[in-house]
Amino acid sequence: MHRHNFYFVLALEKGGGKHEIDFTAHAVVDGSVFLLRPGQVHQLQLTADATGYLMEFDNTFYHPKEQDAQRLRKANSNNFYLPEAPQFEQVLTVLSNIFEEYTHKQEGYQDIIKAGLQILYIQLVRQGPAYAPSVATSTIYVQERYEAFTELLETHIASRKQVMQYADLMNLSSFQLNEITKTAVGKTASVLIDEYIILEAKRYLLATSNQVKDIADQLGYEDVSYFIRFFKKHTGSSPDVFRKNFT
Repeated sequence: MHRHNFYFVLALEKGGGKHEIDFTAHAVVDGSVFLLRPGQVHQLQLTADATGYLMEFDNTFYHPKEQDAQRLRKANSNNFYLPEAPQFEQVLTVLSNIFEEYTHKQEGYQDIIKAGLQILYIQLVRQGPAYAPSVATSTIYVQERYEAFTELLETHIASRKQVMQYADLMNLSSFQLNEITKTAVGKTASVLIDEYIILEAKRYLLATSNQVKDIADQLGYEDVSYFIRFFKKHTGSSPDVFRKNFT
């Protein structure tokens, strides 16, 4: 397992293998697309005959605003896509154009690449399970609020671990935030907070050599023994045992 601080796009025209992202395993098949956002951990195993496109970029290169940023977040909320053949061909066309621009580096090539990224993420959002042209306004609101909550988790998890703290940041009541998360994914905000803490802990354990006490500190726990009990309650094993079982 290793962790990146950049965005990662992999589109496989042909090939097989396995791609484990944040401890969820995905089979690599022809026509599959994988997205990772900064902070996620993954382990990729590809067959030698695999063909396709692999692209990596960070926020300093592509940092879209407002609507395009929402599409970027929405597309990256799914790590795995398996488009129908015509839609996959559209993805390949965009990536091929990006590759050509990057290879030849003619006037304005970076702007064309960024425009290509916008098109790519629009195409992938259309492939997502939540996409529907006539989706109700209330559903759009719930999805946007849920995405805002998960973005806040990524930013503030070390200092904020209570539902009320996130509700305050979003100008909502705890009840409203819980209704949003239950509607979006069938889980309370508290459960999602705990799950994100555990996910971050696992990422640190497998993608770094940091000691458990340092990981606890990075996640905002002054009492390492409390952190260990919390981790064991949610995973069934201590942080050290979890790390050893994956190495």
